[in-house]
Amino acid sequence: MNEIRHWINNKPYDAQPERWGDVYNPATGLVAGQVAFAGVDDVDAAVASARAAFPGWRDTSISARTRILFAFRDLVEKNREEIAKLLVAEHGKVFTDALGEVQRGLEVIEFACGIPHLLKGDFSENVSSQVDTYTMRQPLGVVAGITPFNFPAMVPMWMYPIAIACGNTFVLKPSEKDPSASNFSAELLAAAGLPDGVLNVVHGDKVAVDRILEHPDISGVSFVGSTPIARYVYETGTAHNKRVQALGGAKNHMIVLPDADMELAADSAVSAGYGSAGERCMAISVVVAVGDAADRLIDKMKDRMATLKVGPGDQPDSEMGPLVTGVHRDKVAGYIETGEREGATLVADGRGFAPEGHESGFFLGPTLFDNVTPDMSIYRDEIFGPVLDVVRVDTYEEAIKLINDNPWGNGTAVFTNDGGAARKFQNEIEVGMVGINVPIPVPLGFYSFGGWKESIFGSHGIYGPEGIHFYTRPKVVISRWSDPIHRGVDLGFPQQT
Repeated sequence: MNEIRHWINNKPYDAQPERWGDVYNPATGLVAGQVAFAGVDDVDAAVASARAAFPGWRDTSISARTRILFAFRDLVEKNREEIAKLLVAEHGKVFTDALGEVQRGLEVIEFACGIPHLLKGDFSENVSSQVDTYTMRQPLGVVAGITPFNFPAMVPMWMYPIAIACGNTFVLKPSEKDPSASNFSAELLAAAGLPDGVLNVVHGDKVAVDRILEHPDISGVSFVGSTPIARYVYETGTAHNKRVQALGGAKNHMIVLPDADMELAADSAVSAGYGSAGERCMAISVVVAVGDAADRLIDKMKDRMATLKVGPGDQPDSEMGPLVTGVHRDKVAGYIETGEREGATLVADGRGFAPEGHESGFFLGPTLFDNVTPDMSIYRDEIFGPVLDVVRVDTYEEAIKLINDNPWGNGTAVFTNDGGAARKFQNEIEVGMVGINVPIPVPLGFYSFGGWKESIFGSHGIYGPEGIHFYTRPKVVISRWSDPIHRGVDLGFPQQT
């Protein structure tokens, strides 16, 4: 049985854990390993390591930090297939999707390699007589990341490369469902030359999360997960005087106007709805069909769904893998039953599906509902599985209002050939990331990722420029040198002269 332990001081932590959690192979349904669950003392050990490492890392030159990040980038590139195999084995996503996840993490590492430019401040000479003013950005100290199961390599890479490039030290608490990728990445960082204690990994459940949120030596916390937990993380962390960015859930809508390219729209809806078995915070879960668009779109979607190959992620022809756990699979299947009971039209039912030889795996086939209304549970709730809803509306204005009335505001898309309609959409929609004929508008690493409304708590998005701002704080310096004239005491408010 594979044992996955904490990573502290650039090596596996040898303290014997009091509790272990099971790690499954979702394709077989069998336990493939056990992960140590951290107690308060284990989290404290990781934070103590990070705190001890911070002064030296903060004072390490930006050039030296950058060389380590470049070396890490090269090691991730060389080991991308090994990381992807870990994702397939523990998360269940197909190999090509796992490789794509590693690539999106690499893009943020590459952005962090530009830290010498990104940390440059401003300088104004002679703002007053022989007085100069300049700014700098300095690290917070020990910061932490709490990350979800659906992107076990990429989302941590959205956090710790930026944080450590800025001079912070980092404690990562990845999902206990698929923890191995985080340990492997930490090993690669150690091989790249990262000093002991700069990145530590602790595994576990709510005990570890709560200790991170309450620990007095942690200055900031990054989180990605569901909205209820994001709210809890934000409220608890800020109550303990921490800077917090907490990204929550989503219900991403894709509007299809009657003038849209229906072939493109059908390809996009199926790809964005069922990729990674719908376990993406940027997945399309609602298609809003305007006018007669649904009548022309749904048959095309059914044709594409019929050819999807669902199977184990390590099989080359698989396009969609299993869900992450049996409990989650059963929860998603329960929503399908509820949708039928509430009156939606079940166009395609993914329940009861299992590939031959993998009957015990956590599989659920692509599911499609038509005639969904906003009062139904399958519309209101974030299902986080391969369930796609079609909502029919008469007008474009109704479609925009439907999205703006939704409590979430993570990502959205419109499919149209009308430039004016697209411009109206990008201006009026109350969502943080917008796609125009692009179904999953995830920004590249040199922009920032972040939604609106209940999809985010805190004032900072993740990675990109927002990440730099989150993991640093500004300082303004006002200096005077070589002034031979001493003007004496002056109790008046300083004025420019």
